[in-house]
Amino acid sequence: MAARRQYEELARQLSAIGAVKRGLGRVLPHECPAGSAAVLTLLDRHGEMRMSRLAELLAIDMSVTSRHVAHVADRGWIDRSPDPADKRSRILRLTPAGQDMLAELSERYMNALVHYLADWSDDEVDQLNTLLARLRTSFGDCRPVPPEPPPLVEQTTRTPA
Repeated sequence: MAARRQYEELARQLSAIGAVKRGLGRVLPHECPAGSAAVLTLLDRHGEMRMSRLAELLAIDMSVTSRHVAHVADRGWIDRSPDPADKRSRILRLTPAGQDMLAELSERYMNALVHYLADWSDDEVDQLNTLLARLRTSFGDCRPVPPEPPPLVEQTTRTPA
């Protein structure tokens, strides 16, 4: 097991990852902010789904998910069609325009990584990929764990003396 100082340094490094994410966010086209990119990416990775499933995968509130979905739908990147099993629900699907936007996002991200990691060897990039994948696996799906119920208190029926 790693020493406490190693975990402290890891905590500092992970906190600094925000700067990396912000840097990558700057390469996104103005019309496709990070939330929209996440919607497109998840629909591409998991296929069509209901908005409730998307909110679960994004780990955000339904109202925020709804705003992201409206944004990408208004641009024609996704289609919202009635769910045959429940007409009140909608099934979200990527459109060809959404696939095109994903291809552009992928190209922009790749170009940014090539730029920022230009002095990294192939082995170093492979090592980073391996370790990041292992870190994600260790954390699982990262959804909040529900709080444990309070301990049961034993009740007595005795009357005080």
